[in-house]
Amino acid sequence: MLAEAGAGNVPGAAGAGRVPPAPPAAREIFGPALWQAEAYARLLAGPGVERGLIGPSETARIWDRHLLNCAVVAELVPTPCALLDLGSGAGLPGIVLAMLLPRADVILLEPMARRTVFLEECVRELGLTNARVVRGRAEELAGQIEADVVTVRAVAALDRLAVLASGLSRPGGLVLAIKGAKVAEELDRARPVLRRLGVTGVEVVAVGGGRIDPPATVVRFVAGRADRETRRSSARRRAGERQEFGRA
Repeated sequence: MLAEAGAGNVPGAAGAGRVPPAPPAAREIFGPALWQAEAYARLLAGPGVERGLIGPSETARIWDRHLLNCAVVAELVPTPCALLDLGSGAGLPGIVLAMLLPRADVILLEPMARRTVFLEECVRELGLTNARVVRGRAEELAGQIEADVVTVRAVAALDRLAVLASGLSRPGGLVLAIKGAKVAEELDRARPVLRRLGVTGVEVVAVGGGRIDPPATVVRFVAGRADRETRRSSARRRAGERQEFGRA
């Protein structure tokens, strides 16, 4: 387990890169979990950069672009819940949400081995007893996992990720997709897929205004109530379409 807040080094994270000190907004948003956020920032800047999970240029903006951008999404998550972070990568937002939501059981779903190794190290060293890492593809697990909340960031365009997320959500579950400046264009392209999936309550939400600048942009919707086999087939069909496109 990591040392307490303010300690100089993180066990197992030798050579961690330097990160800016936590800004005032981080102290407000993370509260008692700030020591975990600071330790996670060092893990991202050190092993995370060394292993290619984030770029070296991201170190200087780890707080505003990554940690705080993910942290404010916690206010959209009803707890207690089973939360699945789709394509967790370096753990954004799943690791951050596990810090802030101790009453959420968090699954970090990631298909790449080197990323799952990093995620497991983070879970262990940050003492996140409410989080576990699952290696696998969303298409393969569609219909086998039924999360109350699915989160996703920087994985795919909205039309594709809606299919993947719906396959991992319970009917009526909540999907939260962190998006960027082109969210309106993505949403327009995705509407036919969203209608086919039967999702409801689609909206774009700005989160964290007044605390972070700019606020995080999140597409929020409720998963359709299709049966398990329909959701599994839809996700696998979408995966097949992607593979065919890649061979074209």
